[in-house]
Amino acid sequence: MSEFEFSAVPRVAVLQHSSDVPVDRWRSALGDTRVVRLFAGEPVPTLAECGDGLVVLGGQMNAYADDEAPWLPGVRSLLAEAVAADLPTLGICLGAQLLAVAGGGSVTVAAPPGREAGVVPVHWRTEALADPVVAPLARAAGAEDTEDLDGRGAATSFVQMHADAVIEPPQDAQWLAWSEMYPYQAFRWGSALGVQFHPEAGPTTAVRWALAHVDVETAAVHAQMVEHDAELARSGAMLAEAFLGQVAAGVGRGADARADDAGADDAGADDAGADDAGADAEAA
Repeated sequence: MSEFEFSAVPRVAVLQHSSDVPVDRWRSALGDTRVVRLFAGEPVPTLAECGDGLVVLGGQMNAYADDEAPWLPGVRSLLAEAVAADLPTLGICLGAQLLAVAGGGSVTVAAPPGREAGVVPVHWRTEALADPVVAPLARAAGAEDTEDLDGRGAATSFVQMHADAVIEPPQDAQWLAWSEMYPYQAFRWGSALGVQFHPEAGPTTAVRWALAHVDVETAAVHAQMVEHDAELARSGAMLAEAFLGQVAAGVGRGADARADDAGADDAGADDAGADDAGADAEAA
């Protein structure tokens, strides 16, 4: 009988662009993770090396800064490969912008509305209710059907810290969420979800980001993080759990496919054995 192996615990590759944009709250939320520190010179993994899922974090550079971050072309190519291979993928902030560009969309650097910073309500669109990752968040915000998403719609607060923005997602992407400042807060392109916000960011990280920008009121960000910390932690954990659910479903489908292949191989071997036995009998 043929043997095949699959991971009981999903394996997820996490790409980190900047030392100050870590996996943070999600350090233990994504299961068996391998963090690839691109900023430290570690190479962009191949698709096979990504395991069962891929997360691309944010960073201090923009989505087109190939001179500053020479690994970015490789990341954009990997994102396109991941979608083509139906690999569960999540892009956060810069990761979402890279996903948009990889799919033929575009990003505006230093977008005219200015920097979106602090704790910001993200409003869910009707399409969110059918999404495998953000649907639980939309429902937790009170959206049970399309009527609940009319007008301003149900919203979930998340940490924001960006001045660049997606202005055009991939052509066949589903638009999932918006904010008052920027429309494309979440979109899905095939197996990949892009989110402009930071579901993984905790208070210390958010305040550190605020301190690095002269156009951000650090005290206000700190106050917002303290006030909404429990809500932010809960929403971030919910998104991580839903993404892992997508990853696990992919692992299950892969295991079933491998089992089917193994069964087909066994059947072929049995048929070959029967043919050999028949040939031996005729020869006798």
